[in-house]
Amino acid sequence: MNRYPPICPIDLVNEMQISYPHYKFGSGCMEQYGIGQPVRRKEDIRFVTGQGNYTDDINLDGQAYAAILRSPFAHADFAITDISAAQALPGVIAVYTYADTASELPEIPCQVNVKCATGQEMFVPPRYVLAKNRARFTGEPIAFVIAESRVQAHDALEAIEVDYTELPAISNTRAAGAKNVSSIWPERPENFAAHWVSHESGPVDEAFSIAHKIVKVDMVNSRVVGSPMEPRVAIGDYDSENDIKILRSPTQGVHKIRDALAKLYFKIDPERIRVISTDTGGGFGVRSKMYLESILCLWAAEKLQRPVKWQADRGETFVADTHGRDQHSILEMAFDENAKILAMRAETIANVGAYLSDNGPRIATTGGGRVAGTVYDVPAMRHSVRACFSNMHPTDAYRGAGRPELCYQMERLLDAGAAAFDLGRDEIRRRNFIRPDQLPYTNQMGMVIDSGRFQETMEKSLKVSDWAGFEKRRVEASKRGKLRGIGIGYYVEASGGKPNEWARVALDPDGKAQLYVGTYSHGQGHETAFSQILSEKLGIDFHGIDFIQGDTDLIDRGNGTGGSRSSQMGGVAVSKAADLVIAKAKRIAAHKLEAAELDIEFKDGIFSVSGTDLSLPIQEIARAAYNPGDLPEGEEIGLDEDILYERDTECNFPNGSHICEVELDADTGKIDVVSYIAVDDCGVIINPMIVAGQVHGGVAMGLGQALTERTIYDPETAQLLTGSYMDYGMPRADDFPDMEVSFNIVRNPSNELGVKGIGEGGACGAPPAIIGAISDALGIVHIDMPVSSQDVWQILQRKKVAAE
Repeated sequence: MNRYPPICPIDLVNEMQISYPHYKFGSGCMEQYGIGQPVRRKEDIRFVTGQGNYTDDINLDGQAYAAILRSPFAHADFAITDISAAQALPGVIAVYTYADTASELPEIPCQVNVKCATGQEMFVPPRYVLAKNRARFTGEPIAFVIAESRVQAHDALEAIEVDYTELPAISNTRAAGAKNVSSIWPERPENFAAHWVSHESGPVDEAFSIAHKIVKVDMVNSRVVGSPMEPRVAIGDYDSENDIKILRSPTQGVHKIRDALAKLYFKIDPERIRVISTDTGGGFGVRSKMYLESILCLWAAEKLQRPVKWQADRGETFVADTHGRDQHSILEMAFDENAKILAMRAETIANVGAYLSDNGPRIATTGGGRVAGTVYDVPAMRHSVRACFSNMHPTDAYRGAGRPELCYQMERLLDAGAAAFDLGRDEIRRRNFIRPDQLPYTNQMGMVIDSGRFQETMEKSLKVSDWAGFEKRRVEASKRGKLRGIGIGYYVEASGGKPNEWARVALDPDGKAQLYVGTYSHGQGHETAFSQILSEKLGIDFHGIDFIQGDTDLIDRGNGTGGSRSSQMGGVAVSKAADLVIAKAKRIAAHKLEAAELDIEFKDGIFSVSGTDLSLPIQEIARAAYNPGDLPEGEEIGLDEDILYERDTECNFPNGSHICEVELDADTGKIDVVSYIAVDDCGVIINPMIVAGQVHGGVAMGLGQALTERTIYDPETAQLLTGSYMDYGMPRADDFPDMEVSFNIVRNPSNELGVKGIGEGGACGAPPAIIGAISDALGIVHIDMPVSSQDVWQILQRKKVAAE
């Protein structure tokens, strides 16, 4: 008896408050496992019963343990004066410093280049796996210790003698972009890596000169600490017999890491490096980066001829992983007399930290810039972004990777515009949405938005949230001493990531399938969703599909998972690989049934001859594929096909309308999110329950940024003060209301499955919806996030004083 029903029961669907338009449900568990069904995730049984296989669960024979000495200062000159005491401690195998690695490991490069409006080249400061003689952020690695146990390695860190001379530090984003700032890199006195400008100022200035009204918002997009559930681990190993370096580590795609290691660091053929990622507990962009701990473990494993394992605890994760967001923007929008947008402009300081990480300077510039204007018809714009240095941790991609920041800017400007015109916030959006008859629409950044019914999606969200009845709820709340507010956040994503993806489908002689994919699931449910696609395409048992990912020896190629790309790239690749299997199987069926290939039809796992009762199931065709006597002349043995799918569009554009209601306690300022509605257009839905889970997760991260996740650095020393969950406000379950999730499905015309993406939408829609609701409750235009009860209380006190 199956104790874990594979399909989500209807009562659970109702309990989760998920609306699945176009899907019909019966009572009890459904028998269908194809596209569109809310199948319970295969992989979850393994996870919830303790059978997951995470990197930290792996220990190799002869394994040594590594620990890293990190700078306790954000900006300091240092000299390591003595390592002999550390070397002499029991169990210590080696103590490495810059002097040991400098000649063998190159500088850590930035993997992107941003064109500077100033005509300068983007400045990439030198960064070493172990700092040379100056630390530029708290936690920068300066020594690497290897011992027989993890405890011995950490004990040895305390025996290393270091002299530090502390230096002045840049501790916030505004200071990083100030004109009189003392640059942390003398080679770039302006203190920016790149100054990117999207457009010439002429058309924008002209539009502003004739504007009926101009609104201005000075706003912060606050820094967040990426917090995957699983802290990072790296196990370096070396196969001396075959001269192969082997890295085991949680990632978001093994080929990207392998190729970076081979080409940028070890300067060897990629075939001489193997990267393995087993189960991974969350990614959010943070796990897609090339980290120096992985480089050090691989280097030391070969040097010592034994495996070397480094594992971070949660505190080290705060200072070792990249951070996200962190921008200060001054925004302006020009409107005509009908509240139609004429132009917008933005001056932004993006805090990239002390060094440039893999994609750091791209996130706030060309990466996020692709959705500039979002879902609105904006005739002219100019974004000016300076990617500035500070003595803070480097920043990079974090769920949405620049797009949440751009969506937040547009939504806050439109709320300001609504206030200036005394219009409803819904109405000003109606007047400015890209209309269906304008599609395909080329935005100011040259991106072609090919599908979406933006006003329709907003109207659905207004109806579900009872926007029209809100004032009654506001009055009722006031009787309870509460200030109630409502906010809306409309987002659009540019999803897709790299433009190609690989998949392989192989049927064994029993008709069971092995599915190999170049994407990488780190919480998204690919094992289930991709099996649904394959089950529907081939008419085979959903439970008889083995799912393989995350090993460069088993996966021919792939671009991993990021940018909400997996369904539209990996899913389509799976579908196309299945088509190749069907095409070959038709040839075998025609031979077996003594019919013309053109007369063979395939449906629900059965090959039949048109107009006859002759048929064979796919399992029998699979068996025949391994028997040379059953094959047509010239046909290779087996039923095993792979494909590298190339899309013909730059990206696609999932979008949605999110509406939030909050109540603020008039005496204490306490904030309660009392209602949250999401209506998303992510194209055709493969598994509605998984998609709803992705919405929930994205909203949770957006709520965290808006309300609880305050990243604080000491203003004088740039020490990270919120370096644990005792201080950093990870949102808890009681911070959330029940979320009502529904969809407005607009098929994506650019791929055969009609899918878009959904993983990052909630992180885009939640911040403007929540901040808009709080601002509405307070009767102000804008408040910066994260908003605390103290922030609310202080505003209420100022209002009381002003009213006296």
